[in-house]
Amino acid sequence: MNTPKHAVIVFLGGLMLSTMIHAETKTKSSTADPLVLWQDQTAKKTLMTFVRDVTDPESKKYVTPEDRVAVFDNDGTLWTEQPLYTQLLFTLNRVKELAPKHPEWKTEQPFKAILEHDEKTLKSMKEGDIAKLVAVTHAGMTEEQFEKDVDEFFKNQKHPQKKMNYTDMVYQPMVELIRYLQKNDFKVFIVTGGGVEFVRAFSEPVYGVPKENVIGSNLQYEYKSDGKTPELLRKAELVPPVDDKIGKPVHIQREIGRRPILAFGNSDGDFEMLKFTTESKGPRLGLILHHDDSQREYAYDKESRVGHLEEALDAAKREGWIVVSMKKDFKTVY
Repeated sequence: MNTPKHAVIVFLGGLMLSTMIHAETKTKSSTADPLVLWQDQTAKKTLMTFVRDVTDPESKKYVTPEDRVAVFDNDGTLWTEQPLYTQLLFTLNRVKELAPKHPEWKTEQPFKAILEHDEKTLKSMKEGDIAKLVAVTHAGMTEEQFEKDVDEFFKNQKHPQKKMNYTDMVYQPMVELIRYLQKNDFKVFIVTGGGVEFVRAFSEPVYGVPKENVIGSNLQYEYKSDGKTPELLRKAELVPPVDDKIGKPVHIQREIGRRPILAFGNSDGDFEMLKFTTESKGPRLGLILHHDDSQREYAYDKESRVGHLEEALDAAKREGWIVVSMKKDFKTVY
């Protein structure tokens, strides 16, 4: 039978053991590396210092959770964009599928070039041509139908050069960074020049970013109802502006209503988003992913039409933006 004294000793011993275990667990969790897929270089250290500063209530750089907004470009920042944007490859595939219903496309550009595999003409397409293709091939259906088509594309098509599933060509260090920010009460948004509904079709399972946190170029919608089931049909008409260059800050203000404190891009199309984010009071961080790894992914910048990077790269030094080298900063890519 235990005496009161013995009981006290057992209680205190258990309390001490519990305290020791808690302290050990806390030490392990506090020292765990949240960015294990990043090399211990300037980019990783800058990111971790920034997050620590803005989340520490004792820091002069502390930012309240509601203002911890981070924005990421998609193509070339979160997944591959070479040799063409994934949504454009999806669009080309849609043209081929719909061609039997449109005999006029055999003589009408840019449809003719797609059907004849005319790479020279395809590479010279202007933004208006791409917008035309997207509008025609993405319209006349409900959002549910469109999302189903996107799912089928990802199930049945592979990257033309890497022969991988498109959703496997996501940069894992970037997904890790998104999760790290989310765990520190950042609201993470994807701000893409691509179609918002295209990216929403996979943003949650692939990136862990909710659909409502995806901002992108939009098609107009038409509301229809037969008296029983109302639905929205996608129209072959873009909502201006396209979510690229100056359009990105416009869409950020429209959709978020707060200026981000962190922005991550990879091309000149992200220049204005980076400027909009970093040229304001308080702690700010701008980052550019530089594709310089021809072995594991692709190497390109100012010479490439897709993901062209020149103006933003030149501005990085004077603006204080961090240039992240895929070759030197990523331990792994896919």
